[in-house]
Order: sequence, then structure tokens, then C-alpha cells
Amino acid sequence: MREKNIHPVFEQVVQKERKEKFLQQKAHTLWLTGLSGSGKTTLGIAIEQELLKKGFLTQILDGDNIRSGINNNLKFTRKARTENIRRISEVTKLFLDCGIITINCFISPNEKIRSLAKDIIGRENFIEIHVNASLETCEKRDVKGLYKKARLGLISNFTGISSPFEPPKNPEITVNTGELTVENSVKQVLDYVLPKIKYI
Repeated sequence: MREKNIHPVFEQVVQKERKEKFLQQKAHTLWLTGLSGSGKTTLGIAIEQELLKKGFLTQILDGDNIRSGINNNLKFTRKARTENIRRISEVTKLFLDCGIITINCFISPNEKIRSLAKDIIGRENFIEIHVNASLETCEKRDVKGLYKKARLGLISNFTGISSPFEPPKNPEITVNTGELTVENSVKQVLDYVLPKIKYI
């Protein structure tokens, strides 16, 4: 229930469509989901660089960056993870309302939590990208040393070890980062995304 002293003015601000026309792009969210170490952030950064070259205005929202700022008070319990994604989705919606393309890099480990994000952001604006690398591949990379700590019991509720990861059932794109190069992964994503974000 909304507090009586809160009076949103959404309908009075400049609408998304006018901002998209100004920026000459269609705002969408590219939601990259996958295990830690699957390459979400690496891929997201590379996608952003290519989109910038093509004249698109973007914003990356990354798990570690968000948790070092706006969500630094959240832990990794199931309830806190849901709140993490809820806040991220609300922030994402603000960027979309500005006509900006967001590239969201979050484990977002199950269908329920990703469905929450889709409902907040708007399913028509949401492009789900499964960054698919096997647990074995991610553990071999272990760029942050997190899997080793999780195996030793130093990290609880770690996705893939002590907490499950549910792969998306019907993602728009599945990128096999265990086999593809970064360049080929970016190409696969952009081949799908560019027709949707071009302003016509």
C-alpha cells in the first residue's frame, strides 16, 4: 500500500518515447544470467564497447558494482537476493525511461527471481541472455577465488556449490562462453539485439 504522502508524477515527466527519439535508439535491457565465472561481466563490457562504437548510449549494471554501492547492506540469503534483484530492476526501469540501453550482469539464479525482474522492467523491454558455461569451466577459471572458498565452506549460499542455479527455460539467446571466443559471443548477441534497439 502506498503511503498517503507519496504522489508520483510519472505522467508529467518527459516520456520514454520522446527520449528514444532524441537518442535515436530503442531502450531495452540485456539481462545476462549465469554462474559466477561464466563470463557475464566480460561479455557485458565487450557488448557495451561495440554498441558505443555504433552510436548507442548504454549503462552496465554489474553485480559487484551494485553490491559495493546501492545494495551494500544486503547479504546473500534468499530474501536478500530477491531484494537485490528488485532494487536493480527498479533502477534499470529508470534508465529505460531515459531511453538508455542497460546491460545487466547478474547471476540471478532462478526463474522466480528473473520473472520478478521481467515484471518490474517490462517483458517487452527484457532480453534474457543465458551466459552458459559449465560448473567445471567456471571452477577452472575461478577468477575471484570464490569457488575455492565455497568448497572450503568459507562462503555459504554460493550458487553452483551450496545453492542451485536454474538455467533459463526459454532465453532469447544462449551464449556458450565455454566454447566461444569473446568476439564470437559478442557477435551472437549483437546479431539478435541490434534490430531491436535500432530506431526506425
